Amino acid sequence: MRKILFAGILTLGGFLATSAQCKTVTNITENFDTWKDINKCWTAQGGKAMLYASDKKIIFYSMTNPRENMYLVTPKIKAGNYTLSVDASDNGGETTLELFSINSTSDAKSFVSIVKASKITGDKKTFNISLKKDSFLGLKVLLNGVHQAVYMDNLSLKPRK
Repeated sequence: MRKILFAGILTLGGFLATSAQCKTVTNITENFDTWKDINKCWTAQGGKAMLYASDKKIIFYSMTNPRENMYLVTPKIKAGNYTLSVDASDNGGETTLELFSINSTSDAKSFVSIVKASKITGDKKTFNISLKKDSFLGLKVLLNGVHQAVYMDNLSLKPRK
């Protein structure tokens, strides 16, 4: 019994230590080229669909679950005004990208839309965003069809002057 309890404490301590290493940032430049899995300071919420790193990009894939809420969540970002740009393309059909300010990645009620959904057209998307307090940034992709995919690459978040 002691061994099980001790193993549980070590495991919990490992999770807490991993989370503590992720610092609040003021800029992000990520091309996903070295990712074999979702980076430990980011969060992927795919629901019943798939959200994963592969082929030097992030892939949102609906499988047989269209209209699933899928979020790629950045590390925590310091309050302020930013410009976000990202390359986003799809394999056809209607897809959208919406941005959320997130206080807690484990509490869906803390997800607040800050940029309304816009159609993914294959071009670079650029947004001006304001975060009133330190928050995570959620990139929500909506796929409307079965076996539909969105490919995300070259994400850049820079402070706006």
